[in-house]
Amino acid sequence: MNLLTIDKVTKSYTDKILFKEISLGIQEGDKIGVIGINGTGKSTLLKIIAGIEEADTGEVTTGRNIKIEYLAQQPEFDIAKNILENVMLQDQDSHEKDWNKEADAKAMLDKLGIRDYDGRVDVLSGGQRKRLALVRAILNPADILVLDEPTNHLDNDMAEWLEKYLNQYRGAIIMVTHDRYFLDMVTNRIVEIDNGNLYSYVGGYSSFLELKAQREEMELATERKNKSLYRQDLEWMMRGARARSTKQKAHIERFEQLRDREKPKETATVEMNSVSSRLGKKTIELHEVSKAYGDKILFRDFTYIFLKNDRIGIIGKNGCGKSTLLKVINGIVELDSGYVEIGETVKIGYFSQENEEMDPNIKVIDYIKSVAEYITTNEGSITASQMLEKFLFTGAMQYSLIGKLSGGEKRRLYLLYILMSAPNVLILDEPTNDLDIQTLTILEHYLDTFQGIVVTVSHDRYFLDRMVSRIFAFEGDGIVKQYEGGYSDYHLAKGDDVTEEMKPEKPKEEKKIYQKDRSNQIKFTYNEQKEYDTIDDDIAKLESKIEEIEAEMVSNASNYGRLNELMKEKEELENQLEVKMERWMYLTELAQKIEESK
Repeated sequence: MNLLTIDKVTKSYTDKILFKEISLGIQEGDKIGVIGINGTGKSTLLKIIAGIEEADTGEVTTGRNIKIEYLAQQPEFDIAKNILENVMLQDQDSHEKDWNKEADAKAMLDKLGIRDYDGRVDVLSGGQRKRLALVRAILNPADILVLDEPTNHLDNDMAEWLEKYLNQYRGAIIMVTHDRYFLDMVTNRIVEIDNGNLYSYVGGYSSFLELKAQREEMELATERKNKSLYRQDLEWMMRGARARSTKQKAHIERFEQLRDREKPKETATVEMNSVSSRLGKKTIELHEVSKAYGDKILFRDFTYIFLKNDRIGIIGKNGCGKSTLLKVINGIVELDSGYVEIGETVKIGYFSQENEEMDPNIKVIDYIKSVAEYITTNEGSITASQMLEKFLFTGAMQYSLIGKLSGGEKRRLYLLYILMSAPNVLILDEPTNDLDIQTLTILEHYLDTFQGIVVTVSHDRYFLDRMVSRIFAFEGDGIVKQYEGGYSDYHLAKGDDVTEEMKPEKPKEEKKIYQKDRSNQIKFTYNEQKEYDTIDDDIAKLESKIEEIEAEMVSNASNYGRLNELMKEKEELENQLEVKMERWMYLTELAQKIEESK
């Protein structure tokens, strides 16, 4: 049964088109994940579905008596009511108290670490407010559950609890989340917003990666063919049409369509050596460090000497002291006992949960240039503008004011600001909150070659499995225990009772199909190299033959028998030229890849 239909919907803000004439249907049983880079309109799409915002054009049709529940990215509450009353807000007009629902509400709040049911809402942290809103959204049965970033501010146990809950949820679900394991565990369909278009893929995140790669390859193959046709038509136009027959007018129209076509855009990736300052022998040493707030002990007598190229992931329940430990290392929080030693060559880049103060009236490029005009890598100098391009800020966006950026775009800009300072120790506090999947992938590729120490607090299980080789687990009562490996290794070491279907398979990364040598460098096969060396001459010969036949056709204009033979011969040669042009496009692109990989 179709619950909701979006038909040719367009939405823009000022001069920025978020999406144009997109269509989407939500069916019973759908569990849809919406992905795309920050600023493409994911949250706006959810607001349109929830009836919070209206589209500029197009129609949104909802089935009769369809109930929609919505979790906003920035939820609002009635501060005159306590925590439990805000959760039970939908039942405020009921004359009888629903004791079962109240019990469910308290159980959910307890699962999400909120136990003062009579407490005030206005004293809650941002993370607690988001978890409170999540309970409010999922408490009441709905036909469509619309969730904007439900996994933000959830620790690992909370995220796993929510996975189980949503897997058993009877209504349809559409959500924005950047948690790739969560997408794989919960969704049966991925919707991607990309350059104003909407693409739908069956399956979870792993399936999306494979299907998107197939789609992009098909688009690029079509584009190669269109380039070939365009080149032929351009030559035809430059020679000039000898007559204005209906067929030739159609030829001109095809040329104009090919000239004005919208070309596919390849996914941006970072292919560079990351930047860092030289790190000496002495790095960062923690000696029997302890910190408590009142009766709550965060960590006690913890000692660790960081090694060069350490990759440390810090996990634990919300409020256990993970961020406090990072602030201790950065000198922001004083210890109760113990001490921290930091080597003279250590240069820390600290990506905190809250962005530093950004002047909304300065341009994006000026903000980055304020830390560095350019950076030096093994590949040479890279300018601030080039780095912005690599982090998905196109030419026009670089000259936009910071105040016009979305929250996620500001986080991405702040991340680049930290990296541009060329630190040799990166301390990342919840880097996966509010960063889109494509930016996370860019960050992961960047860290792959980072010559220094990385310490991260994260609840993103995929990110932890992908990036870290040692876990610091906050286990309560001031105990911080070390585990070797990533998050999945930590789970196994703990001996947690996890069923096979609960263990998320790490999504596969997209792979380019090019032959590589033993040094992992892309190269031509023997036959491709031979073909590449001669293909320009082959194309020139075919074009020359076609011109000769066209000249002969003019001289045989009244000899219909010979003219028919020449037309067939010309058609065959043009087909051969089209095939050669497609191969020329492929081999030229491959040659560029080979040059870049050296």
